Amino acid sequence: MTSFANLTLVFPEPQLAVVSLNRPDAANALTTAMALELKEFFSNSGLDIRAIILTGAGKHFCAGADLKERDGMAETTWKTQHAAFRAARDAIIHCPLPVIAAVNGAAFGGGLELALACDFIYAADTARFALTEATLGIMPGMGGTQLLPRVLGASRAKELLYSGKIFSAREACDWGMVNKLCAPASLLDEAIACAQAIAANAPLAVRAIKQSVDRGMALPPADAFALELKQYNALLPTNDRHEGIRAFNEKRKPLFNGE
Repeated sequence: MTSFANLTLVFPEPQLAVVSLNRPDAANALTTAMALELKEFFSNSGLDIRAIILTGAGKHFCAGADLKERDGMAETTWKTQHAAFRAARDAIIHCPLPVIAAVNGAAFGGGLELALACDFIYAADTARFALTEATLGIMPGMGGTQLLPRVLGASRAKELLYSGKIFSAREACDWGMVNKLCAPASLLDEAIACAQAIAANAPLAVRAIKQSVDRGMALPPADAFALELKQYNALLPTNDRHEGIRAFNEKRKPLFNGE
């Protein structure tokens, strides 16, 4: 697999990938180069991988856009960079594989938006979150005004978006944005354990569930139910469906091959 200058890839086992934003000296601040690498990886995740964890190297997840890189940046260059940031977000959102964010420190601005683009978030209990764009004369543009209200509700999201204030991992968990709080030392291990449980399931079924949830959320209920049924029926002729039922009756763990 391709090596990257701003990301590191680790495979705890063949079907799991841990992707780390790797600019720890800059709190993993997002640059154009990093965004392009995120897009490349998440757009080309192989069929042999069944789950991905996105985290940050060092103390933090991602401090948002690198404002040193943006200092004095021409407006046209800024817009080009922002298009790269959005492409990275879209690649994460549309990745057919489950993607878990393991937030190990600060996730501010675009860093929080990257975490929200994942399927769900595990966080160290010391992690902190914020969408600070309004304090800088701009606004979230990688989905923050759309993704945050969907998990927190409009009124809570507006308070955080308008004020730009920092909120804790405990608050994020209490409000439903974070699925699980972990001790910092065990965060990655717990995210990997969750990914292992997902990877042990039928990969075609997991992908169909992800599509049904993500696409169905934007549809009227009748259309969403129809989408679910279509995905359900598509799994019936698969080898994995036969293997799952056979393994249950033989009282053994199934061996799913994604076919």
